[in-house]
Parts: sequence; C-alpha cells; structure tokens
Amino acid sequence: MKTVLVTGANRGIGLALCHAYARDGWSVIAVCRHSNPSLEAIPNTQIEAGIDVTCSQSLAMLQAHLADRAIDVLINNAGLLAKTQLANIELELQSYRDQFEVNTLAPLRVTNALLACLVSGSKVIIITSRMGSIADNTSGGHYAYRISKSGVNSAGRSLALELAPKGIAVGLLHPGYVKTDMTGQAGEIDSAMAADQLKARIEALDLTSTGSFWHANGDTLPW
Repeated sequence: MKTVLVTGANRGIGLALCHAYARDGWSVIAVCRHSNPSLEAIPNTQIEAGIDVTCSQSLAMLQAHLADRAIDVLINNAGLLAKTQLANIELELQSYRDQFEVNTLAPLRVTNALLACLVSGSKVIIITSRMGSIADNTSGGHYAYRISKSGVNSAGRSLALELAPKGIAVGLLHPGYVKTDMTGQAGEIDSAMAADQLKARIEALDLTSTGSFWHANGDTLPW
C-alpha cells in the first residue's frame, strides 16, 4: 500500500486530498494542528495532530513518529492567506512574517525533516498559487501572500534540482480558485474537484517534469 502525507489536512483542499487518496486505497498520514470528526472518519488514516509546521519541536516530533515509514508522496499543503496593503505595511509586518513562515519556509522545513522517509520514486508536492507568478500578476495587491508564494516557487525549483539525483521529483501546483475557508467560500470549483485534479497532476509528475509550475487543470504557469 502506498503512503501519502498531507499537511494542513484537517480542512479545505488538505482534507479533500486525504479523502481522495484514501478512496483509492492509499495509506494516509494527515498532519494538522487540530483534528476534527471529518478527518477522523477517513479510513486508512494516521492522524498526526498537534503539529505546527512552523515549529522546530513539532517537526522533530513528526520526524520521530515517522522514522520507520516510507512516504511515496509528500504534499506540503498547509497555507496562510491574509490581506495586506502597502499603506499599512508598518502595521502588518507580522502578517508578512507569518505568511512567509507558513507558505515559504514550512514546505522546505517539512521536506527536510522527512527526507529520510523519501526514496527514489517518491514525490514532493508544494501546493502554491498562481499569485506567486510575477509574469501573471496583472492586479497587484496581496503583497505578503504574493511574496511568500513567489518565494516558495523559487525554493521548490531549487529543491527539485537537489533531489533529482536521488530520484525524487518535485511539483509546484496551483489548485485553482477553490471554495474554501481561505477564500471565504468564493471560487470556481469545490475542494473535492481540486483534489482530484491535483491528484492527476501528481500521478503524471516524474523526473522529466520535476521543478515545473502547473495549474491543477494541466496548464503550465509562467514564473
């Protein structure tokens, strides 16, 4: 049985990904700060609750819990979106830092902590956003979120180059405009459809496409 690990697994896209993989017979490791009945109802799921992906102690605990597990797909899904404006930057600096910690640094920190669980053929996924695309930015605003996602796109590209010799592919995936709590339930698709599309992109990922930036619908995205 193959194993997938999902961060931010207790709601939205993360929860939908856990459902999608469990439905297809995968063993699921669901990483989150707080569990809930929806997550606990998913079969074949090991819940690692109480894990803050920005906390060194949490990552060390997760590493210890999973020391003997092989992970086929590691999905760095945990994310944070808070509106920021140029005029308020001095008042909102902590929001910039928080989004950088969760969106940019956490995928690298989680991947590093679990590197021993990854083998040739494993895949590392970063759920990013087209809002991190500089070329695609035609509306501006959301400074902190855009910066944090541009940063993780750059980090993911470097990670792909570092892990390729080990046979590990890295995918940078934009899920689309999804109806979740993060978007205030506004969006074009629901989380279940987003999860199915993401899963298809993950299955297609290999070393020939590692480090690429994709929309979940299959379109390539500009940097």
